[in-house]
Amino acid sequence: MENKIGKRLSALRKAMKKENINAYYITTADFHDSEYVSAYFKVREYFSGFTGSNGNLLVMEDRAYLWTDGRYFVQAESELKGSGIELMKMGEKDVPDIYEFLKNNLKAGEVLGFDGRTVTASAGKRLKKACKEADAEHKSENTKSDKQKSVDKQKSVDKKISGNNKKKRSRISFKKDITCDIFKRPAFPFSRAEVLSDELCGESPSSKLKRVREKLKEKGAEALLLTKLDDIMYLYNIRGNDVEYNPVLMSYAYISEDVSVLFLQQEAVTADLRQHLDKADTMILDYRNLERFIGNLEPKTCVMIDENRVNYCIYKSLKRNCRIISEPNPTEEMKAVKNITELKNMREIFLKDSAAVTRFILRLRKGIGNEDFTEDSAADLLLRLRKEIPEFRDLSFGTISAYGENAAMMHYEPGMNGEVRLKAEGMLLVDSGAQYNGGTTDVTRTIVLGGISEEARRDYTLTACAMLNLMNLRWLAGCTGQNIDIIARKRMWDEGKDYKCGTGHGVGYILNVHEGPHSIRWKAGERAVELKSGMCVTDEPGVYRAGKYGIRIENLLVVREDIETEDGQFLSFENLTFVPIDDKGVDRSIMSEEELGYYTSYQRSVCEAMEPFLSEEEINELKEYVGQVSAPSPFDS
Repeated sequence: MENKIGKRLSALRKAMKKENINAYYITTADFHDSEYVSAYFKVREYFSGFTGSNGNLLVMEDRAYLWTDGRYFVQAESELKGSGIELMKMGEKDVPDIYEFLKNNLKAGEVLGFDGRTVTASAGKRLKKACKEADAEHKSENTKSDKQKSVDKQKSVDKKISGNNKKKRSRISFKKDITCDIFKRPAFPFSRAEVLSDELCGESPSSKLKRVREKLKEKGAEALLLTKLDDIMYLYNIRGNDVEYNPVLMSYAYISEDVSVLFLQQEAVTADLRQHLDKADTMILDYRNLERFIGNLEPKTCVMIDENRVNYCIYKSLKRNCRIISEPNPTEEMKAVKNITELKNMREIFLKDSAAVTRFILRLRKGIGNEDFTEDSAADLLLRLRKEIPEFRDLSFGTISAYGENAAMMHYEPGMNGEVRLKAEGMLLVDSGAQYNGGTTDVTRTIVLGGISEEARRDYTLTACAMLNLMNLRWLAGCTGQNIDIIARKRMWDEGKDYKCGTGHGVGYILNVHEGPHSIRWKAGERAVELKSGMCVTDEPGVYRAGKYGIRIENLLVVREDIETEDGQFLSFENLTFVPIDDKGVDRSIMSEEELGYYTSYQRSVCEAMEPFLSEEEINELKEYVGQVSAPSPFDS
C-alpha cells in the first residue's frame, strides 16, 4: 500500500510521462535562490517529506533520490524512511553530485525537466552540460562490430532519403512547472514595505547606489540586475515580511548609470516607501514585469549578474537581448562589511540578547526537576524573554531545542520526535537567534541538565576549546576563512574527530541570519573570500554522536584591525556574544594552559557584561554556573 509520499510521487510521474520528461529535478529554492522559503515554494518538501532547509530531489521513472549536506544526514534518514527515496549524502566518499549522477544515469535521448525559475543560471548550465555528456557517455558504451556499423550506415542513408534524420539527444525542459496541478500552492507571499531609519542604517540608498555604480564602471558593465532579496533590502534600506525569519520583500532591482528601478508587488508599496525612494531617484515597477522590462532594454546592453544567484529563466531572457558579465553582486561584500552605525547598534543589541539567553539558562537549570519542561516549552520560554526586549521584531530562524540524542541532528526542530520531556540528566542543545531593530543574533549553548558520560564531557571540552581558540586568534590581513578554520578544528582532528559543517558563516544586519560572501570552513574548492574589518561571522564548532548527543557552542564575532608591524596589518576578532559556557560540561584537566586562560577570561567577561542586566540573585547563580570564576587570568588583555 502506497504511503502519502508514494502517492505524490506517483502523481508526479504521471505528469512527467504526459510531458515526455524522464527525470524531474526539484530544488529547495524560490525564484531568488533564498535559503528559507515561504510555504508557496515548499515543493521539494511536499514530494519528499524532508523538511530541512537544504535538499534537492530527483524523481526518475522508477527511482527517486534526495541530496543534502552533513547537517541533515540524521534528520533525512529519519524523514525519508518508507518513502522509497534514496538519501545521497553530499560530500561523502563515492557519492556523486547531481551533475555526475545525471551524466552516468540519464540515457541518450532522455529529457530532464525542472522549473527554471527555481534553479540558478550556473546550475542550469551545468544541468544542460550533464545532459549533453550523458549522450556522449552512453554512445561510448556502444562498441559495435564492423558488420553492425555497416548496417547502421545504410539505415542512416535510408533516413536521409526519406527526410527523417532527426537525431534524439538528451536535453532539458525548464519553462514549465509540472507540479502545479499536484501541489496546491497557498497564496504568493507579500507584505507591506517598511522603511528603516537613518539611525539604524548609517548610510543612505543614494550613497550605496553611488558605490554600486563605481563597481559597475570598474567591471566594464552598463547595468546590474539584482535578484537576491537581502541584497536588495540592504541597498534601499527597506525591509518586509515575505519570507519566514528573513525580513525581506519579493523583489528585483535594476541599476544603471542613470536609472534605478525596484520591482515590487504593488500591494507592498506604501506612500512612505515612494517618498523614501524618490530621494534616491528610484522608480517602482511591478514585480511581474521584469521579463518585459528586460525585453525592452537596448540591444547588446552589458548587464552584470551573479549566475550563482540569478535564476535560469531570467538568465535566458537576458541572453536573448543583452551581453552578460558574470560577477558576484557588488552589494554582497558591501553589506557584509558593517559600518560604524551598524556595529554600534549590534554591540548594544547583542548585550540585551545575551542577557535574555543567560536568564533563560539560569531559569531552565533551576526549573529542571521542579517544573515540567519539554523541548517546546524551553523554546517558548526563551522566546518570551526575547520579546521583553523593546527592539524585538521576530526570530531569525526556528529555534533548535534538542534534548539528548535529538541534538545529534544539527537542524532538529522541537516536536519532530513528539513531545520530549527534559530530565535532570544529559544535555539540551539550544541554537537560537532573533531579529531586532539593531541587529540579527545567532547563539548556541549546550546546557548540562544532569549527569553526563566522560566521553560527553571530553567532547564538550573539545568544543569549548575549539570555539575559544578561534575567538582569540590574531592573523595577517589577506587570510580567508579557509586559512583559519584549522584553528578551530585542530583539537578535534588530533583525536580523529570532525563536524560535518562549516565552523562559521556571515550574519546579516536586520537581515538573513546566513549571509555571504565570507565563511569559515576548511574544504578546498569552495569560494574563499578575504576576511575584512567589519565582517561578522559565527564561531560554532561542535560534536555530533548519532544516537547519543550533540554539542555546539556558538558566539558571534566581528573582524577588527589589530596591531600593525613591519610585517603588515594584523586582524583579530571582537566578541559580541556574552552567554556563559556550562562549567559542568568542562574538564579543565584536558585544557592546555593557554586554553584554560581563554576559558576563565571569557567566563569572567560574561559575568561583568551581564551585571547591569541581571538581579543580584541571578548574578550569584551565574557565577556558580561558570565555575566561580574570580581570580585574574594571566591571559587577560
